[in-house]
Amino acid sequence: MSVPRQLPNAITIVRILCAPIFLWMLLADGGDDGALRWWAAVLFIVAIASDGIDGYIARRYDIVTDLGKLLDPIADKVLTGAAFVGLSILGELDWWVTIIVLVREIGITVYRFMVVSDHVLAAAWMGKLKTVAQSIALSLALLPLAAVVGDWIVWLNIVTMWAAVILTVASGLDYVVSEVRGARKRRTA
Repeated sequence: MSVPRQLPNAITIVRILCAPIFLWMLLADGGDDGALRWWAAVLFIVAIASDGIDGYIARRYDIVTDLGKLLDPIADKVLTGAAFVGLSILGELDWWVTIIVLVREIGITVYRFMVVSDHVLAAAWMGKLKTVAQSIALSLALLPLAAVVGDWIVWLNIVTMWAAVILTVASGLDYVVSEVRGARKRRTA
């Protein structure tokens, strides 16, 4: 079976384009637990899940590109960043959490662009784990599940959000350490 070479990148771009639609849906009715909130959560979950789909297709059909390596983590950051900001605007997530996450995400993204002419900074395993943790925590925060299953879900969301924040900081530090080591190796080579 032949797969178009740009299919994974097209999926990634669609993920980026979903972010403003998702954010509008989340904020349109003030974050109420009505239909728009549910649809916003579903759109977020489908869009963030497409990250695994585009990666699978790219690896399975050996069509991994440098553009994909660059765009894929940016798409994740745009989508999760929109969710963090939206939840903070609604008063459902403290701004300090959003600020910590955004500083890390923007910092790594800016650095990616600074070194792109030298090398592509692909997502590391800890960065991927961070994205999974953020995806789970944000999905739980976006879905108005407390009305359906009870308040215990709020505590589960608090735990998953803390895990996501800790992994966000740890993976940011991991990137910095890895890049410093890589720069040393490149200088000595």
